[in-house]
Amino acid sequence: MIHCGKKHICAVGTCILLFASILICSWKDLQLQNNITRKIFPQATTASPAGQFCRGKPAQNVITPLKDNRTFIISPYFDDRESKVTRVIGIVHHEDVKQLYCWFCCQPAGKMYVSKAKIDVHSDRFGFPYGAADIVCLEPENCDPTHVSIHWSPHGNTDQLPRFEIKNRKAETFSVDFTVCISAMFGNYNNVLQFIQSMEMYKILGVQKVVIYKNNCSHLMEKVLKFYEEEGTVEIIPWPINSYLRVSSKWHFSMDAKDIGYYGQITALNDCIYRNMQRSKFVVLNDADEIILPLKHPDWKTMMSSLQEQNPGTGIFLFENHIFPETISTHVFNISSWDTVPGVNILQHVHREPDRKEVFNPRKMIIDPRKVIQTSVHSVLRAYGNSVNVPMDVALIYHCRVPLQGNLPRESLIRDTTLWRYNSSLIMNVNKVLYQTIL
Repeated sequence: MIHCGKKHICAVGTCILLFASILICSWKDLQLQNNITRKIFPQATTASPAGQFCRGKPAQNVITPLKDNRTFIISPYFDDRESKVTRVIGIVHHEDVKQLYCWFCCQPAGKMYVSKAKIDVHSDRFGFPYGAADIVCLEPENCDPTHVSIHWSPHGNTDQLPRFEIKNRKAETFSVDFTVCISAMFGNYNNVLQFIQSMEMYKILGVQKVVIYKNNCSHLMEKVLKFYEEEGTVEIIPWPINSYLRVSSKWHFSMDAKDIGYYGQITALNDCIYRNMQRSKFVVLNDADEIILPLKHPDWKTMMSSLQEQNPGTGIFLFENHIFPETISTHVFNISSWDTVPGVNILQHVHREPDRKEVFNPRKMIIDPRKVIQTSVHSVLRAYGNSVNVPMDVALIYHCRVPLQGNLPRESLIRDTTLWRYNSSLIMNVNKVLYQTIL
């Protein structure tokens, strides 16, 4: 027992004991964190190659093949939600790619550091040999790298390696509430009228940005895309994936045995989430012929406020898909000036197919991007938040396309004119775009 003759000596002794206790606890917490990190990245070691300084050639394209031609890099993103890592969105051959390394460029010294990657091929490959992958590397301590190169070896000359800027390094405030991700536009896409109608409906519902991963489209569609780009609504991401891989327009390998499914749609969706993680409050994952129609609210902002209030902690909201066959039409809203525009007039298609209880009804999503780690097309694969299926009386996906139940007579379809609530604004806005682009 310590006996203190004077109060200040006791106070000093108590402070020393308290400080020592804090140091011991902090050391234990650090050891625990290191153990957790080692479990996540069991083979992640960081080293400084002797004499290596930041070199490499800046990557010029959205899709960059590595020399092995089994790995394709889209973009790296800083991700500190679990530990301080660089998460590289890419495409890999699920069997052939076993080992990759991140070559980090650290400033201001300009030295290179190498970290072994954890290659996480997404579970939804649907049988195709190539699939979306996260190439994840722990970042070196005392360094906030600005660029990274990916290589199959921890040794060698980096002069010829493509160098990628690491995005999301700086925290930003949200510039928009809703961003729609459309992937991918292909097949000489020419459904011009329906595309413009979807774009104008998105804007009416509260969308400020639409990101389109474009493989190819018609010349007329190019004019429309240019208009929306200049307006500031559309961001085009070039997506020439068929220059590198044999692509399928089907979702499963058994339907079309190519290298990768549906023009690499899943990779594009994941890239779009990370691309907009810090600049958009919500990200909407759907196709250009799909519109999430709220039934109880006038727009998405009020709908999502209500859904978040009812479902605290939820980051993924899934909406039922409902087919409105383009083969069944009404003569209402037969606007003569639209007749020369290629594509479907959605205002004339207000009959939807009934649900088939025995058939899976795929859903599309509105997500909080900061709560998603990996996504597929109709659900997320890994996330921090909960998922909720939004009831059909709150909202549904208006999906105008070729029928899935083509043999049904008209009287077996369900008349649903929810879309007509917006007809006045929609017609006026579509006419403005058409007169500035095509008519």
